[in-house]
Amino acid sequence: MADEKRAHRIARLTAEFCSNPGKLFTLSSFSEMFGAARSTLSEDISVIKEVFDGRDFGRIETLPGAAGGARLVPKVNPRAVQQMLAELCKELASPSRVLPGQFIYMSDIVFSPSWCHKLGAIFAAVFFDAAPGCVMTVETKGIPLALTTAWLLGLPLVVSRREGRASEGSSVNINYMSGSSRTIQTMSLPRRALQPGTRVLVIDDFLKGGGTVRGMMELCAEFGAQIVGAGVLVETEEPKSKLVQDYVSLLKFSGIDEQAQTSRIAVSDKLLARMQRMV
Repeated sequence: MADEKRAHRIARLTAEFCSNPGKLFTLSSFSEMFGAARSTLSEDISVIKEVFDGRDFGRIETLPGAAGGARLVPKVNPRAVQQMLAELCKELASPSRVLPGQFIYMSDIVFSPSWCHKLGAIFAAVFFDAAPGCVMTVETKGIPLALTTAWLLGLPLVVSRREGRASEGSSVNINYMSGSSRTIQTMSLPRRALQPGTRVLVIDDFLKGGGTVRGMMELCAEFGAQIVGAGVLVETEEPKSKLVQDYVSLLKFSGIDEQAQTSRIAVSDKLLARMQRMV
């Protein structure tokens, strides 16, 4: 009976961790939740931690002290990541995805819950040590990927818009230069969305000239927030000179093979370099 009760408790503890990634649970909160002693719960968490250490979907981190506890933090296997992204490259290279103007169709990928979870897990693992306080993106295609990244880190998501909305109150608006079209565009963020000193992780789906990511960085500066990292799903090889330099891309798009009508896309060297440092 005691073993059965412990098995149920461990299952519920695991469910709490997996349902709330990034959230720090204190032993006291678990003690109230399950009606068990802190020492007993500590032993249960050790079992879960041992099981998670042999998997690639996260790890249990325990923090000592009165304010400490345990939480599920992101973890990825570099080899598995490369294999998964190679499969994505193969999918994106399909001739059926080639669009006029040297573009590739990616909407089904960026709006796929399955792909967003896999890709968001990479960003969450890569930028976890930067200790961001929120994740920021710009409407619209970057939202699913940024939201998944924020959820896996246990953080709020902040979305900047192309123009302000009355329903969000007063906003800060900036003009920024598009890196690809070299045109002036507008970006807006409600004043209540971001607090001074917040550590911001920028996530977006696509980077060509870098103007949009640079715009979000400049918008954060208006709030007195600090950029701690930037990640994009796909960057283009051209132009080589970007308006931002310090970012991590997962894939690099080098153009369309006109003869074969396929996309030239590969795993980004920036990601591979970062993953090597994580091993």
